[in-house]
Amino acid sequence: MADDMSLDPNVENAEQADASESTSPIPQDELNRLTDALIASFKTVFDPEIPVDIYELGLIYRVDIDDNRKVDIDMTLTAPGCPVAGDMPGWVENAARTVEGVDDVEVRLTFDPPWDPSRMSDEARLALNML
Repeated sequence: MADDMSLDPNVENAEQADASESTSPIPQDELNRLTDALIASFKTVFDPEIPVDIYELGLIYRVDIDDNRKVDIDMTLTAPGCPVAGDMPGWVENAARTVEGVDDVEVRLTFDPPWDPSRMSDEARLALNML
């Protein structure tokens, strides 16, 4: 795998792209660019009931960019009964596909571990008056 980024909105973007121990055909600068562009694309997707993007909410658990530029995304929802549960993974997939250099995308929905408000960034907490 080229890059496996554990996304934490409380960590600077440059620190999130950890190169794997194996040699990747994708240069590190390109992986960093893809990482930043994917994060920007995630920030365009909003839960319709919460005025904060899914990245800042902490709904993106894992993103892996393989050597063929396929992006695998593990994400969750704020609750299993979320009214957009059937739609949001598609929104995330579509957003990731807009990133130049991404050849394929697969989004997996997981509830393990369950989402809780501690996953939100300070920016999300501020927007929701939770600071």
